[in-house]
Amino acid sequence: MNYLYKYYLTCCLLLIGLFGVAPVFAQPISAADKKELQKKEDSLKRLSANMVFSEQPADRFRSDSVFTRTFVRALKVKNSFYHPFDSLNISKLYSPDSTFRIFTWQLKKDEYVYLQKGAIQMNTPDGSLKLFPLFDYSMFTAKPLDSVRSRNNWIGAIYYRIIPKEFNGQKYYTLLGFDDYSVSSNRKWLEVMHFNERGEPMFGGAISFKEDSVKKPSQARFNIEYKKEAKTFFNYDPEKDIIVFDHLISESNEPTRKSTYIPDGDFEAFKWKNGQWVHVERLEFELKLKDGDFPRESAILDDAGNANEQRLEEASRRNMEKEAGIPEKEPARPKKATAPKKKG
Repeated sequence: MNYLYKYYLTCCLLLIGLFGVAPVFAQPISAADKKELQKKEDSLKRLSANMVFSEQPADRFRSDSVFTRTFVRALKVKNSFYHPFDSLNISKLYSPDSTFRIFTWQLKKDEYVYLQKGAIQMNTPDGSLKLFPLFDYSMFTAKPLDSVRSRNNWIGAIYYRIIPKEFNGQKYYTLLGFDDYSVSSNRKWLEVMHFNERGEPMFGGAISFKEDSVKKPSQARFNIEYKKEAKTFFNYDPEKDIIVFDHLISESNEPTRKSTYIPDGDFEAFKWKNGQWVHVERLEFELKLKDGDFPRESAILDDAGNANEQRLEEASRRNMEKEAGIPEKEPARPKKATAPKKKG
């Protein structure tokens, strides 16, 4: 592990808790259960740090195995849904409607292989555990874009954003995620998830290119793949209600080599329309974010060991507003979430 990578990993420890902050609920966890959860979290914190940062593969795998078993036992504590597990080196995201939360992390096998792990915890009326483990099938398929998938053949990613949508009475949750894909390239994913009639998570939705000048078939999910060192923007703009991402080109004019792709200053997007994300070929902005505008100190890793999306996007937003002469605003305070209604 080189010095720069160690530095990034050390920096990310300072950012634990940036992602997946729990909604502000009236905490229903009893004092005894809260004490038990905190005790388990202390053990989980050490294990999660070791499975991400240890230089020895055997140690990482052993820590991951113990972490998984210990984490499930912690989640079995009544009303654990309301315990944020802030100190763990994994991604933790609550759905905006508080019906579930999703945990994702990655396990480094070697310089060439990263395995994604995950689980969805449902918010149950009685506080009992309802958990859906996610099994990464990425390395066993050559066509990750082609079909709706269950939790048993999930295309793994470290999720950093959930976007709720609804169409014809069905709720959809769009997940944006990062994948440390290969030794020379990264991927970012757009994944649409819903719960079927049995209440089980299903991954994949219609990603349409019907409005493109050159039309191509719809697909179940979407990704961009780009050079390992490149910094790319891929996130949701709530004001415009669109998903915005960098348009990429090969820096060496080798379009078949995704590891050469970098942003060229233009943007593409997806807009939600009639229950699907419809591709927008070119998004017009008065200002263009140039490749390399991010300050170097923002290129640190998050608590999952991945590029910190929030810091990078905050930097890009500040750069654009600075060029436009917009005074810097104070960060918005999080809104209070109402407690979920119990059924039955």
